[in-house]
Amino acid sequence: MASEGRDEHLMRTTCCPCGGGHGHANEGISRRSFIQGVGGATVFGAALTGLTWASVAAAEADGPAGPVRKPLVVKPILTYDDPRPRPQTSWRSWGGVHGQEAAEKELRLIKQELAGIKNEADFPVEFLPVTGVRNPDELAKVADLDQADTYIVYAAGGGMNLFDILSQKGKDIILFCRHKSGPVYLWYEIISPRYLRQHTDALKVKGMDDGDVVVDSSGEILWRLRALCGLKNTLGTRIVAVGGPGAWAQPADVVPNLVCKVWKFDIQTLPYDELGGLIKAARADRAAVKRAKERAAAYLKDNSLTLETKRSYVENAFLLEQVFRGVLAKADCDALTINGCMGTIMPLAETSACLTLSLLNDSRYLAFCESDFVVIPSGVLMGNISGNPVFLNDPTYPHDGVITLAHCTAPRKMNGRDLEPVRVLTHFESDYGAAPKVEMSKGQVITCIVPDFKLERWVGLGAKIIDAPFMPICRSQIDVSFTCDSQKLAERMPGFHWMTGYGDYRKEIGYACKKVGIQWEDLTA
Repeated sequence: MASEGRDEHLMRTTCCPCGGGHGHANEGISRRSFIQGVGGATVFGAALTGLTWASVAAAEADGPAGPVRKPLVVKPILTYDDPRPRPQTSWRSWGGVHGQEAAEKELRLIKQELAGIKNEADFPVEFLPVTGVRNPDELAKVADLDQADTYIVYAAGGGMNLFDILSQKGKDIILFCRHKSGPVYLWYEIISPRYLRQHTDALKVKGMDDGDVVVDSSGEILWRLRALCGLKNTLGTRIVAVGGPGAWAQPADVVPNLVCKVWKFDIQTLPYDELGGLIKAARADRAAVKRAKERAAAYLKDNSLTLETKRSYVENAFLLEQVFRGVLAKADCDALTINGCMGTIMPLAETSACLTLSLLNDSRYLAFCESDFVVIPSGVLMGNISGNPVFLNDPTYPHDGVITLAHCTAPRKMNGRDLEPVRVLTHFESDYGAAPKVEMSKGQVITCIVPDFKLERWVGLGAKIIDAPFMPICRSQIDVSFTCDSQKLAERMPGFHWMTGYGDYRKEIGYACKKVGIQWEDLTA
């Protein structure tokens, strides 16, 4: 009997740990718990109820093509000295920026460099006018300090009290020092012992460390700003959780609570009975059905697409996408996730949600299956850093420098622009609906994030796609190679689901993680 029990437990037909049962979306978390978290504190946003198809359809029609990242607003500040000669004594500190004339020249150089950074940036950034200050009184007169998200302090000179005043503003700070890119700065000598370590052997400034110091390189400023832009757009994310928030094998009311605390997420729950009513009304709306069929027809004309499932499944996926777009617009959300998507969505929409989520991701929404809030913040962060869609996936076991990653909801515009070739098949486990097998580019460099269940440690892995096989597993699948020891990866990878995106964004993700207190462990180095 014990053996039979173990065998029954191992048999499952979904990627969720609950087995084949599909009524699990709200298990362990009541409707009241959607609104109240641990200890009764308000955590999750109010449930989305009372939506009508007319209002949802109008919101979808009037809404934007997809969300746009908010720009990072940066205030550059030059700190410098204006010493006067005194006989037979030291009267100036190290550095080549002393006095108004030298400061004006340095301000012109900074403006020129910032223009180059803005021109190179692949993320939205706005630079406020650069201001030079010599003392706290001058700093107090700077009118636009509170408008900024981030300060870049060009630390040519000036006292430590200037840094202290700025740090008390609660903004992120990048400390820039010159060695050879212009006149050498005073703080190139003493930024570590005098400021960061405060005359001790340990870091003493809250919220700052050596990773916030840049010497000479505009490129080093650029990637940090990219990280901070992604972080700004991630904190406070409003996300629709269809069927409520979940956390894979973890207590459903614990991890979402942590996500709301650490990442300030606002989780708006859409109950399935509400969604069912919207889908039913949409299917009765001839104009909506006609538009879904037309959009599906245009999608299927793509020469790089092969249809290997029923056309009606694809058309229904487009209709479901129109429903979700309208809900997102009404809820003022840029992200969406579905709990219990395999069993619950299918009878309502007469398709799977796989292709629908792929379409939303290609339109710059952040759309995830399984409602796994263990991994969702990492996808929102990487998407907001890179500006590209991301791929939530199931990992396998690393061996011989290779691991397979797979799921049925991959985006096609993985680089944010170009549609990858795709085979549209059924969802694998159910052999039903429409799911994309995205043929991801061989040789493509990727970033993988492996979050832990406690939101304390994320593992990073740089890798390269070496194959897009067609095994009897989730449809979109890639074999990726990595350089770290396979056994080390197996021992160090926490949690379950991974998040993967095109490009190498390990530095940016690690920089953003430290700002919210999550340990970043890059196994690639």
